[in-house]
Amino acid sequence: MKKSLLAVAAMGAFASVAQAQSSVTVYGILDQSFSSLQQRNATGSGLVTNQTNAIIGGNGSETTSRIGFRGTEDLGGGVSAFFTIETAITPNSAQNFSTSGTANRQTFIGLSKKGLGQASVGTQYTPIHTAMAATSAGQQNNIVGDVLYPNAATTNQGAVVTNQADGGTFGYVVRANNSINLRSDNVAGFVGTAFYTQNNSTTNMSSPANGSVAGTYTGGTTNSTGYGLGVNYTWNKLLATANIQSFKAENPYGQISYVASASSSTTSVGSSTAGGVVAWGVGGASAAGTNTQDDQMYFAAAYDFGVLKAYAGYLNRKVANVNNSNEYAKRSAQQIGVRSFITPKIEGWASVGSGRIQAYGSGLPTANFTGYQLGSNYWLSKRTNLYAIYGATGTSNVSNNVANTTGQRSSNYSQYAIGARHTF
Repeated sequence: MKKSLLAVAAMGAFASVAQAQSSVTVYGILDQSFSSLQQRNATGSGLVTNQTNAIIGGNGSETTSRIGFRGTEDLGGGVSAFFTIETAITPNSAQNFSTSGTANRQTFIGLSKKGLGQASVGTQYTPIHTAMAATSAGQQNNIVGDVLYPNAATTNQGAVVTNQADGGTFGYVVRANNSINLRSDNVAGFVGTAFYTQNNSTTNMSSPANGSVAGTYTGGTTNSTGYGLGVNYTWNKLLATANIQSFKAENPYGQISYVASASSSTTSVGSSTAGGVVAWGVGGASAAGTNTQDDQMYFAAAYDFGVLKAYAGYLNRKVANVNNSNEYAKRSAQQIGVRSFITPKIEGWASVGSGRIQAYGSGLPTANFTGYQLGSNYWLSKRTNLYAIYGATGTSNVSNNVANTTGQRSSNYSQYAIGARHTF
């Protein structure tokens, strides 16, 4: 009897230790495809057409290839620690792992508490990107035609709003470094999300007295901050989401030059006098300081009818000069779509959308745009599928500066891709 009790106690202790150990999962996606992209731009001097055909590897047509590691550890009392490390893969490159700016797709560590939620720190997806993954028919593929997740190739629709590192799209910021993310547990169908990111650097800059030796001085404040809020509501087969996020970037003048002159004792900022004094002006080829505000919002809903899922979404992004409200760049888009299994192995989707871009007020380029996409998956198994996608997008009612008579008048893009994808 004593031996039996001892054995039971030993098994219980072993189970307790095993429960506290970490579990690590390796996961990833490999996506290879053939893609053909045609671009047609109408300018004042004629029609320009460009055709690009390529075997696409890392930035796969349906999904960007990646490899990741995620793990959890039960700390007891309903508390768990977790982490994720995810990087991009480039199978058609000399290097398997991407060295580009988007190589670090996600890297974070966090704690979760049952009944409360979770908090994590690191490089993470923004609330808009996470919400769009659940409310977009195309599921953020890399083919043109999706106006909510626009392909980076169609820069005519987004060059005015690319000052932020987006990780492949100019519709919104996909991920943020140095971020603290919070996510609540489900309470009566509601789940709240929030994040804050900050990266500051300040260098002191001393002001030499008049008559001192001329020199070059650098300094000022580099300040990048951002925040985001989101709420998801689930009721039966309905999912509704509302999200906002905002980023601010402040950068000083890159170089300040001080030139001393005995002919005058005056000092001025960024100006010159007859006496030849240039004091605390921008020196050489240094860049001017910037101060921009980048505001984004996304509202969407999805409903599962059983035979198909329907989606609707609205996206808006505006980048403005904080010091001059007349200088801004704005892009807005709305889209509807459906996704369904036509047979147990064949899945299809379709989406159509429209929007408008406007840059720096009524005197500079504005345009309307439309886009649509059709796609299908043939599932060989739960992890492997073949796919075919076709998309098209174009601009209309393009308005340019009067002086820019040979500028771009309109543009159209069409693209198709066929490929294979495996998840593990």
